Amino acid sequence: MSLRIDTSLNDDFGLISIEGEIDVSNANELREAIDGLLTQRPAGMVVDLAHVAYIDSTGIGVLVGAVHRAKEAGIPFEVANPQRNVVRVLSLLGVDGELGIR
Repeated sequence: MSLRIDTSLNDDFGLISIEGEIDVSNANELREAIDGLLTQRPAGMVVDLAHVAYIDSTGIGVLVGAVHRAKEAGIPFEVANPQRNVVRVLSLLGVDGELGIR
């Protein structure tokens, strides 16, 4: 399955909506999308995983790195609407609390 990433900045709030599977073959696309939005210095940022059925360790690493970069920039960062199987993987790896999942 291909990866689709939509980014938007509304009322100074950044949103990244993802559809597909995040793995080593496309994690750089996600990193570039997140970094591109972070450079615009939004007041806050959400990565919506509602339509992500699978994420591997590379994709999780991208999200964790993004949390750290956002924190250094003073930008609140959250991961929203992960599917149950994605939450399970994030929990097993112990990064669910760090990602600010809602």
